[in-house]
This record gives sequence, structure tokens and C-alpha cells, in this order.
Amino acid sequence: MPSFDVTRSRFRLADDEVFVLAQLATGQPVPESMAPAEARLRDCGLMNGAGELSTLLLPLMRTLVQPSVIVSLEAGGRQGTLHHGLLIGDDHVVCHETWPGQEEAEYRLVEPRTLVWTLADLVGLRRSGVPEAGEQVVETTVGVLEAGLAALEKAASTPGADDRALVVEALRAAGTADDTAALLGELIVEVRSNWRMTAAWQGRQEGVRGVAARAVAAWDCGRLGYWLRELPAEPLAEGGASADSAFRLRRVAPKRIWEELTGLLPDASELVREQAPPEA
Repeated sequence: MPSFDVTRSRFRLADDEVFVLAQLATGQPVPESMAPAEARLRDCGLMNGAGELSTLLLPLMRTLVQPSVIVSLEAGGRQGTLHHGLLIGDDHVVCHETWPGQEEAEYRLVEPRTLVWTLADLVGLRRSGVPEAGEQVVETTVGVLEAGLAALEKAASTPGADDRALVVEALRAAGTADDTAALLGELIVEVRSNWRMTAAWQGRQEGVRGVAARAVAAWDCGRLGYWLRELPAEPLAEGGASADSAFRLRRVAPKRIWEELTGLLPDASELVREQAPPEA
């Protein structure tokens, strides 16, 4: 059931409910298949019987239907993959976050001046409790990595299995040197989340107008710190990496992750604005 919190301008909405709101906000008809979602929105007070949206939704919907920048975050962990992000408009910024096992996501307005802090919060970036360590690099192939991840998944469904030993054994069997297998095995077992964040906007590439994007990917390995995924390089198109593709992780300080998040966002000169039609 959709719900909202007036005190913090936040809303809990499922995907079909967001679709209905977007249709209504842009004057489009709502398909009959979406009637249950429309009824839920009406029952909770976010729209009335005439299909008019609550004024509480106006900042959210203006940003959702016409964002200037879309930031998407795909975060994988032991509870599956979650999708979060930001929608940056001319006047407002909307953050949306999902929850493991829940269909609804939380949409909330955030202060534009806290953009980078919000991005850092979405990936759980922290400085306290992260041990200082020198730079380290792990290099292998995507195929070897997948062998290690498959071993971890198998170990999770095997009572009493030694996760670390099974993962390291799988990495060695895939052709990895002992020292690399030992370190990568530790990272795979300790990873809290592996995530990739992408920012996209209307811009120009080589003088041609189109969608521009920047992305960063990293592993949060808890006590083993943060590791930037340098290869395969981002932005990575679907299917852009094969088993033979190079895979490289580099350990970095939390400050470096903060800098990468800051660098994702475009400045005003990179944005292409819609031009108003000429007056008659």
C-alpha cells in the first residue's frame, strides 16, 4: 500500500504506482491494467476521484517526469541486487531507495547542496572503522572472478562449508596464481556490496547532441576497505565484458571514493537545455 510522510516529504511507492502518477502528471491515460495501482493511490489520498494529484506530490512529480540528470545505482550483495538513485531537476532533487525483499521504494526530496553526501550515503561510504592501508592491486579476468563468485554461491547453500577455502580453490582451478587467489578470495568472501553508479544527462559528445554519461564501480569489502573496479572500464554496456576480459581492483582510501562520486556529476556547461519554441 502506498504511503507518505508529510514531515519529511517522502513517499513509499511501487513501480506501477509511480507509472500511474507519471501518466496522470503528464496528462496521459492510465491503462486498464493499472487500475489496481490507481485505486491504491486514491485510497491512500495521493489522488482524488477525478484523477487529480495531491499537491504534496508536485515537487516529486515535476522532477520525476523531467529530470536534468539521472543518477542510478546498482548495488549487489548477499541479499540480492538493489537499485537506488537520484533524479536532479531544475528546482528539486529526488532520492529513491529500495529495500531487500520489498516491492515499494522510498522517494524523498533532498537538499540540492547535499548531493554528494546523499550519493555517499547511498553506497554506505564511511571513514570510521576503515583501516589505513597502502595501495594494492588485484588483476585477473572476468571468467576467473565468475568462478570465485559461483563457488561462494555454492558454499552459501552447503551447510558447514568453508567459504574462503572453496572460493580460493575455485580461483586456483580457474588458473589464478596462489597469491592472487588468496587475496581475491578474501575480497569475495568479505565483500559487503559491489556497486556501480552511473550519471546520465543530455549533453554533447564530439559536438553531437545526445546522452552523455559517467560511471564508477567499486567493492566495499568491510574490514578490507574499498576497492575501485578499474577494469572492465565504466561506463560498461550490457554484454560489454566477456570471460577473457581483464578484471582489476585497486584498493583506495574513502577519500578517493568521495572524489569519484563528486566527479560523476556534470557541471552547468555540460548540460544541454531544451530550447523554448520561438514566439509567433
